[in-house]
Amino acid sequence: MSTLFTISAPSGAGKTSLVKQLLKYIDNIKVSVSHTTRKPRSGEIDGINYNFITKANFSQMLENNLFLEHAKVFDNYYGTSQEWLTEQLNLGIDIILEIDWQGAQQVKRLNPATVSIFILPPSLIILEERLRGRGTDSDDIIEKRLQGAIEELSHYTEGDYLVVNDNFETAMQDLQTIVKNQRLRQSVQAVKFNGILTELLGKYSNS
Repeated sequence: MSTLFTISAPSGAGKTSLVKQLLKYIDNIKVSVSHTTRKPRSGEIDGINYNFITKANFSQMLENNLFLEHAKVFDNYYGTSQEWLTEQLNLGIDIILEIDWQGAQQVKRLNPATVSIFILPPSLIILEERLRGRGTDSDDIIEKRLQGAIEELSHYTEGDYLVVNDNFETAMQDLQTIVKNQRLRQSVQAVKFNGILTELLGKYSNS
């Protein structure tokens, strides 16, 4: 029994770096590669970081109901492929969706069993330092991201788990714990160890 995780955070909170590191420590888990209309940043690879498509292609996919969720963020569109996600979950693979609060809301509404995680920066000052430290955005874009961060942060109550990324290693351990705890839930373990449970209980259930 696989689990769908959503991880949301304001831009600059370190979400992508944490998820990338998480994949090195946890097996049988993948990150969904979203479709987006924004231009690739330096070093980003199509099909690896995002599926980069045109707005016309995005609109066509939207009309054909191919997205589980979609959202507009800073004049760009993002969406999660329903077909790919269903295929991976049916294979027993846990999936992480790195999405904003709007997308997380849509996913939770459609799939209440989704485990939602919210990542916070330790302060707005540090958040701004991280955004400027990237060296990829103009002052205007950074200002928009900071304004958007306030809106994003106000939705922290919608997360099942809350992680503060002050110390990277501590936040990394918190994320690992969340995934491991989910995998130890009775409903998940019962499916995984169905054969053992059947053998253990068979004698008494048949008498």
